Amino acid sequence: MKTRLVSAALPLLLLALPFTARAADAAPSGWHAQTLGQAIGYMILFSAVGIVAAIAGYKLFDKCTPGDLHNEIVQHKNIAAAIVAGSVILGVCIIIAAAMLG
Repeated sequence: MKTRLVSAALPLLLLALPFTARAADAAPSGWHAQTLGQAIGYMILFSAVGIVAAIAGYKLFDKCTPGDLHNEIVQHKNIAAAIVAGSVILGVCIIIAAAMLG
């Protein structure tokens, strides 16, 4: 799984390399991207961190609740459990997005 993510992101990073050149007189301003390459790199980095954190939040919620939520959704086709799982994922993603923006 990890090698698929790296191999999928590598062509995007290679395409962004020509855009990473920065003027020598420009002062860095923290996390704000100065070039298109930096913006693409930050986007890939934050997307990967956000996806991993969302999955970890869902797994943590599944461990804290009784029963196996994933099994309940996939094998028993429990719609209520799927709605709860979707709500948990959306809630975690909103918290992650607010943390990245703030």
